[in-house]
Amino acid sequence: MVETITIFVLAIFVGYYVVWGVTPALHTPLMAVTNALSSIIVVGAMLQTVGMPALGIDANVQFQSINVVSVLGAIAVFLASINIFGGFAVTARMLEMFKPKQKNKEGG
Repeated sequence: MVETITIFVLAIFVGYYVVWGVTPALHTPLMAVTNALSSIIVVGAMLQTVGMPALGIDANVQFQSINVVSVLGAIAVFLASINIFGGFAVTARMLEMFKPKQKNKEGG
């Protein structure tokens, strides 16, 4: 347990310094990468929710009973999906800021 908490704390510090060390021009690619990481979390949570039969490990088991792990996996899928869609919306708005604005054609 101590090792897990230590790795978590180190990951917090590394993430903090990586994000704050990025120049403003690279924030959009950084947002795209975090969206990709969230999609990996969704895939892992889906596999955890349905259990190992989805991987073909135990073909005789068709349904998994509802337990704490499957409920937490379903919650993780929901929350990570919100994070992904919100991240894409924010990234799209950031990209709109870099498009040149069109001038009025009426001469004004």
